[in-house]
Amino acid sequence: MTNALERLRRNIDASITAKLRLLADPEVLDSFAAAADLIVARYRAGGRLYIAGNGGSAADAQHLAAEFVSKLARDRAPLAAEALTVDTSILTAIGNDYGFDQVFARQLAGKATEKDVFLGITTSGESANILQALTHCRNVGLPSVVLAGRSGGSARALADHCIAVPGSATSTIQELHIVVAHTLCECVEAAMFGS
Repeated sequence: MTNALERLRRNIDASITAKLRLLADPEVLDSFAAAADLIVARYRAGGRLYIAGNGGSAADAQHLAAEFVSKLARDRAPLAAEALTVDTSILTAIGNDYGFDQVFARQLAGKATEKDVFLGITTSGESANILQALTHCRNVGLPSVVLAGRSGGSARALADHCIAVPGSATSTIQELHIVVAHTLCECVEAAMFGS
C-alpha cells in the first residue's frame, strides 16, 4: 500500500508541476489563445471542427467532439464537430488501400471545406497519420491546431498553432491535453453563446 501511495503522490506532483510550467510559458499560452480565436472564427463562418488522434488521444478526440456537439457546461445549440477516429469501415478501408498514415488526411480531403478547422492530438508530435493530416491541411489551406507534448515534434512546423504542453510522461501530457481541450470548448461556448 505504501508503494501505491508514493506512486500516486509522485504522479500528482508531476501533474501539478507540468500545469504550473504550462501557465508560465508565454509561447504555449499565446498558441492557446490564437487557437481559440481561430476555432471561434471558423464556427462564426459556418464551419466545423474535425479532431483526430491515436490510442488515448483518439478517445480524447471523441470526448472533445462530444463536448462541442452536446455541451460542456451549459445548455446551448450544438456546434458541429466530428472525431475522425470513429468509423471503422472508413479507417480500415483507407488503412488497407492507402496505408494507416493516410486515415485522417484522406477523410479531411473528402469532408473538410474552406470554412473548417482541424485539431490533431499527438503526445509525441510524431504520429505519422497526424503529420499527414497536417500536411494535407497546409497543402489545401485548411487551418490546423495541434495538441502535442514536450517540443511539439515535427507537428510544430506543420500546424498553424501548436499547443505543446510540458511533461515527461505520456500520461501527464494527456492530462494537460484534456485541460486545454475543455478550456478551448469553454472559450468557444462563451464566444458563441455569451458568458
